[in-house]
Amino acid sequence: MEKIALQYARFLTREVSVGNIPMGGFNPIRIQSMTTTDTMDTKGTVEQTIRMVNSGCEYVRITAPSVREAENLLNIKKELRLRGFDVPLVADIHFTPNAAETAARIVEKVRVNPGNYADKKRFDHIEYTHLAYQAELERIYKKFTPLVKICKEYGTAMRIGTNHGSLSDRIMSQYGDTPRGMVESAMEFIRMCEDQNYYNLVISMKASNTQVMVQAYRLLVDTMTKEGMNYPLHLGVTEAGDGEDGRIKSAVGIGTLLEDGLGDTIRVSLTEDPEFEAPVAKALADRYKKRVLLQEAAAFTPEMQKEHILVKDLPYSPYAYNRRLTQPVQHIGGHHHPIVMLDVTSQNLKDPYFLSVAGYKYDAGLDKYNMADQACDLVFLGDQLPSFSFPGNLKQIYNYNTWLALKDKTNCHPLISLEDDHTELVKDAFLNIYAVQTADSGTAGTAALLDKLRLLPQNAVLLLETDAINGMAAQRAFFIALLHAQIQLPVIIKGKYPSTNAEDLMLFAATDLGALLTDGFGDGIWIEAKMVELPAINATSFGILQATRTRISKAEYISCPSCGRTLFDLQETTQLIRSRTDHLKGIKIGIMGCIVNGPGEMADADYGYVGTGPGKITLYRGKEVVRKNVNSTNALDDLISLIKEDGNWVEVK
Repeated sequence: MEKIALQYARFLTREVSVGNIPMGGFNPIRIQSMTTTDTMDTKGTVEQTIRMVNSGCEYVRITAPSVREAENLLNIKKELRLRGFDVPLVADIHFTPNAAETAARIVEKVRVNPGNYADKKRFDHIEYTHLAYQAELERIYKKFTPLVKICKEYGTAMRIGTNHGSLSDRIMSQYGDTPRGMVESAMEFIRMCEDQNYYNLVISMKASNTQVMVQAYRLLVDTMTKEGMNYPLHLGVTEAGDGEDGRIKSAVGIGTLLEDGLGDTIRVSLTEDPEFEAPVAKALADRYKKRVLLQEAAAFTPEMQKEHILVKDLPYSPYAYNRRLTQPVQHIGGHHHPIVMLDVTSQNLKDPYFLSVAGYKYDAGLDKYNMADQACDLVFLGDQLPSFSFPGNLKQIYNYNTWLALKDKTNCHPLISLEDDHTELVKDAFLNIYAVQTADSGTAGTAALLDKLRLLPQNAVLLLETDAINGMAAQRAFFIALLHAQIQLPVIIKGKYPSTNAEDLMLFAATDLGALLTDGFGDGIWIEAKMVELPAINATSFGILQATRTRISKAEYISCPSCGRTLFDLQETTQLIRSRTDHLKGIKIGIMGCIVNGPGEMADADYGYVGTGPGKITLYRGKEVVRKNVNSTNALDDLISLIKEDGNWVEVK
């Protein structure tokens, strides 16, 4: 199992035909996005679709909220074909089976949400007997099978797309608001399709909470393989937001699953124009073109696949978040949130003002430092010596020999290579960081190394580095070895990106470090990127911790990517709300363009701002409506008043 754990291998899925671009099997990971225009605006939708295709989209999804929009898909398709674009189109359906049945005769694929295709959500808890539950399934079967038959007749593919926030009352009553509930919601519809001998399916398990999303997809694959299924997977994080936050959050969720070998198509959901989504998705997918695949087409049997995906004897559950138990050293490990470490060796160490980029603003008049919410915890100075006093709560890490020569070692600690360590070495009384290298060979898990780790002092913290091609897998194997050996030393994960630019760094570091943090591994992170400025590295570090829900340092916005249903300018509104609330550390605000992406889709939000009609907004506290049909010009002020009423408002410092 160790060899498999260190190799990259895609989950081998059934090939599904979507127009002229097949998905799954040994096909490349496909890229897609969704239009934001009014579907009745044929010209606007066609022109936006062309821009999306030119940006890298291989499939384009278009909303069809009613039969009227579904019928207009034919005009859109005809115009695209006249202009020489044969991109497969996907109709997005919520609530309206008749629109789905119309669209399935026109486009190459339909997406249905099992949470609202045949059910209306009232947030009611219902106690079901076995017979009553079966009766509900039979009712859904009668409502759903006409669409299945049309898809079979016309050769149309279907995505069964479960969303965490829009599970039906029936599923919620039976399984709760859980990854298992998400999986069962989809499995019920899959079984109905198979009962009709229809297999042209793609499945998704989307959530705005990256931990829930990852757990749900993994549980789905576990459930499907047990039932002999291997349908392709559509990956996405719902309502990821915009800018850096949206990209990092998407990369944490999607990237973690890609590292697991899961995913046949990607949609990155940003609150931006859709042509900006495809390049992000493509950057995530392209990393895996360079990986050596484990399986061979003729030799990779279903039995081998099950063995690979359901890695046995894991000392942790991949279906639930539990942070690895460690013994704290200073403020690292134990119950402390993960720390951020920065390399400042290239900075001007004669100027205390440089620390502002690390979250410490120097006040010369008072000779004090003001600490920001995103202030790093440790800085690495290597062999460089500063000419001023650092903040008292900022620990300085030096190479061992430089540290040893320091006259004043207050708040200064050594970085020691584990290979150079010996019992005669002088140690720090408070904190010693030991650099450990892991590689493709799996040497990090050898008994000799583990024996050496057991001899380290109680105030030891490990710094885990890797040069492996499959670096995340190698580092994860190291954590698994620590769990098996019951070694509880805290670990800072180091990601090295020597030739990566700032935009790719967000995606790659969020994938590599985010995947480990999502599994409960890591007590801190250190991103080394020579081509990226320190402020961007610091922001990316805290962004990854925020996206993995392991350290909250700012407000979070659960913002949908907009579509033809949207009732206001999402990008402009999101920026306006952010500008007045982004200082509210730990508050989550859902910003939804319509009721489809309303109270359910923002399941994790503390407050909600939802379009309910032209110029009208409804405000939510959690899932509870508190103010209906507020004029949009006053809605933000009313939202802030609501936050103040709850005692969650703080004034900007």
